[in-house]
Amino acid sequence: MIEDMKRKEAIGTVGTAYICHFEPEPEGGYTVTCPALAPVVSYGETLTEARENAREAIELCLQVYRDEGKPIPPSDNDPRRAVDELVPVLIFRS
Repeated sequence: MIEDMKRKEAIGTVGTAYICHFEPEPEGGYTVTCPALAPVVSYGETLTEARENAREAIELCLQVYRDEGKPIPPSDNDPRRAVDELVPVLIFRS
């Protein structure tokens, strides 16, 4: 039992990253999907909250994959891939 806990802790510290798509919702907030992990759909009222919720959803999905013996999809750590994100700006009137 202790060995299993140590093993889970060690696996949990491996760094990886997945590209997520942040879709602004008409009523506010952002729906987040992860193309590499189809079961992952999350939401946050702000981009910061959406990112945090997406990370948690991805971690839970990966834990289920591992527990069920499913292969873990490869990381999206390729630095050549761009992440599109809408950046709101203010325009000052002169």
